[in-house]
Amino acid sequence: MFDAQCDLASLVYEPHQDPDAVLRGFAADLNAQGFRVVGMVQAGQCADSSLSAVLLHSGETLLLAQDFDPAARGYRLDLARLQNAGERIADAMALGADLVIINRFGKRERDGKGLSHLIKRALDADIPVAIAVASDRFNDWIKFAGGMSVKLRCERDALDGWWHAVSARISRSTITSHPTTCEILK
Repeated sequence: MFDAQCDLASLVYEPHQDPDAVLRGFAADLNAQGFRVVGMVQAGQCADSSLSAVLLHSGETLLLAQDFDPAARGYRLDLARLQNAGERIADAMALGADLVIINRFGKRERDGKGLSHLIKRALDADIPVAIAVASDRFNDWIKFAGGMSVKLRCERDALDGWWHAVSARISRSTITSHPTTCEILK
């Protein structure tokens, strides 16, 4: 079911782990190496009005929480702000990308909304995708991805190993002029 060279990787995390730090460091290192990483990583806390995301291709921080009502409990994701972030990521992808990172697979993505369209767009363009998936949402993720995903531990070395395999395969395919059987069937 899983292919170690699959272009779609899920960084599966437990509640005590910080996938944002792993993804942020990974993206920064790839950008420093000359790769173009497009997407966003969550910043701030889900439980309050500081929920935001950093656009990896520009470094800009975008607020994702609705304007906070101190009398309300918790936060509400501002769907218009999320949609705006998605449009900005799509625009950046159109300028070229080596990797797309999506901050979370949540209930909106599970239902085909949120940033799910960016995953499909990237894969249709043969751009690898990495996404953080909470362990309690992994079954939903497998259904969403049709089983075509690599499951990675929420550790930098797991992400680096996946990227090494995927980027090496992509480099080889751009050098050869004859597509492989897998590329034809994609």
